[in-house]
Amino acid sequence: MLKYKYAIEIGGSYTKIYVKDNGFALCEPTLVAAEPTAQGYKVVGLGLQAKQMLGKTNDSVEVFSPISNGEIINYEYLKEFLIYCFSKLDFKRKRDSIVVLINVGLNQKNKDLLLSLIYEIGFKEVMLIPAVVCSLIGAGKNISSTKTNMIVNIGGANTDIAVINMNSIVKGATLGLGGRAVDVAIANTVAYNHGLVIGLGTSEKLKLEVGSLYANDTLNMEVTGVDVESKLPRSYIISSSDILPVLEPFFEEIVRSVDVTITSLPPELSTDIINNGVYFVGGMSKINGLENYLKKSFRYPFKIIEDGENVSILGAGKLLDDNELLKKIFENT
Repeated sequence: MLKYKYAIEIGGSYTKIYVKDNGFALCEPTLVAAEPTAQGYKVVGLGLQAKQMLGKTNDSVEVFSPISNGEIINYEYLKEFLIYCFSKLDFKRKRDSIVVLINVGLNQKNKDLLLSLIYEIGFKEVMLIPAVVCSLIGAGKNISSTKTNMIVNIGGANTDIAVINMNSIVKGATLGLGGRAVDVAIANTVAYNHGLVIGLGTSEKLKLEVGSLYANDTLNMEVTGVDVESKLPRSYIISSSDILPVLEPFFEEIVRSVDVTITSLPPELSTDIINNGVYFVGGMSKINGLENYLKKSFRYPFKIIEDGENVSILGAGKLLDDNELLKKIFENT
């Protein structure tokens, strides 16, 4: 079997690349900044540079992600972004092969489109593998076991829920719930409740530094935005209690979806999950107070995996060193 050198996770918030024998090599915001010209739109920033432009450029510059829920929104922009990413690495066109992590619910049309794009960039061979499988491997779990595992990956653009047994996904779904939706909801909440317009970069910072599921948390942060009425700059102190009404319904829906998935399983599988617990990974699994929230709201044993935001790409890195397991997963998923 062909040996694969690269693994990539093109997330709604970040794109991560692992290189065989070199490790975790790149993490860039999955963002493109473009502005209109007489000849059409021109790219003025990619990755981190594009993120730094959020809210800091003229109104004609649009900063966006060319991929959402695992689906390609703009083929050419995503291609340009990925070429930019691989230009930072020792990529050899028509010689190197790659493992691409995908959402469990991605349909065949979007799989074909993604394959076409990666081949067009110049890879010799491409293999699509569900990110949730890599997450379990990264968490140190034996996916070849007859014991059933369940994983919930709460990412930037969506949440993947999967039940995995003997290298295959028994049941899986992708929910359109992710960290970026929370960022938008926080910005809308601050505008509605406090008459202050803030950018998505500020919303993300609030989520990471102030966001908490503890009802009595006292975390707070001063932010600056534009007053809705006066249109002038104004500062305001946002507290955890301001963010809580955004976070609670988000996690309530995830818990409900996990519960529905488990109750729909045959008794043999659900028993395994009750014994093994449900594993939570992804960037949103780092939210302060999640463990306490799940203890109160979730009726099954669970574990929040450390370094959950990187566990998928790290698991994919392990697969690059295990061709036999990689082949089994590909054949079963």
